[in-house]
Amino acid sequence: MRAIQVAAFGGPEVLTLAELPDPVPGTGQVVVGLAAADVILLDTLLRGGWGQDYFPRTLPYVPGGGGAGTVVQTGDGVDPAWIGRQVVVRTSTGYTERVVADVEEIMPVPDGLAIEAAAALVHDGVTALSLDRLGTPQKGEWVLVSAAAGGAGSLLVQLAVDAGARVVAAASSDAKLALARELGAEVAVDYTRPTWIDRVRETTGNGAALVYDGAGGPLGTVAFDAVADGGRFVTYGTADGFAAPDPEAAARRGIRVLTPLLDGPPDQQTVRELLGLALERAAQGRLRPAIGATYPLEQAADAHRALAARATVGKSLLLVGGQSTS
Repeated sequence: MRAIQVAAFGGPEVLTLAELPDPVPGTGQVVVGLAAADVILLDTLLRGGWGQDYFPRTLPYVPGGGGAGTVVQTGDGVDPAWIGRQVVVRTSTGYTERVVADVEEIMPVPDGLAIEAAAALVHDGVTALSLDRLGTPQKGEWVLVSAAAGGAGSLLVQLAVDAGARVVAAASSDAKLALARELGAEVAVDYTRPTWIDRVRETTGNGAALVYDGAGGPLGTVAFDAVADGGRFVTYGTADGFAAPDPEAAARRGIRVLTPLLDGPPDQQTVRELLGLALERAAQGRLRPAIGATYPLEQAADAHRALAARATVGKSLLLVGGQSTS
């Protein structure tokens, strides 16, 4: 089978196409032929050697964390009725034609949901619903979503709107701001402008009751200034490191700072629950992953370059055997 392999940590150029043996399912496992592989910012960080304490990778490795496709083989102890079913799979690799996974790591794609949309929810759907539970947007309150045109951010915009909140979306280009408005944001601001926090505070009155920081780093630290007294600041961005709001200022202003990434990944039961809910909402038309760029498997490096340059509007996917729409 064809797969993308990382033989040495480094830039996008270390993503090379390789021929690897087809995986064989063990007891309790299946093999999924992937149609679409999920691509997230974390993949680009791990490729560069970041996070070995939290996400150890032994070289060489196949990057990614799953996607969506069709079950093509089952191992002992697995109902052969799975063969031929479209599923999402969340496992330790993804940039490949076939992945082996425990049967507990797959979930049927609901009828009527496109396979690409299902793949786009494998990680970002779980992340967005987890953050939504932490932030608990309320009807009528102002919610700021930064990195609002990203995979998770675009879903958070929709979830907040669905809860009846008024959304301010922050992003870095006209195309990204237009997407956020399309998804229901009432106001969209360019966070590359030095006065963007002033614009948010003017719009919301005294600041947003809830801020989702999807950027992290200095930008996320600045976004803390947009939180209203007594509000909630949920930070999950890592593109430039973690946001570092002043804990004394947070305590003085009664702001709850929530840092879910520092709590570690959710357990498998929670992941299955949230992924199932994301797929269900998408099938109902209540949640739409905004897929902005797709690439054939062999162009994985281009997908990483676009993510690093923050040029991608919406979600990126690798289409196994597909054509690029970037």
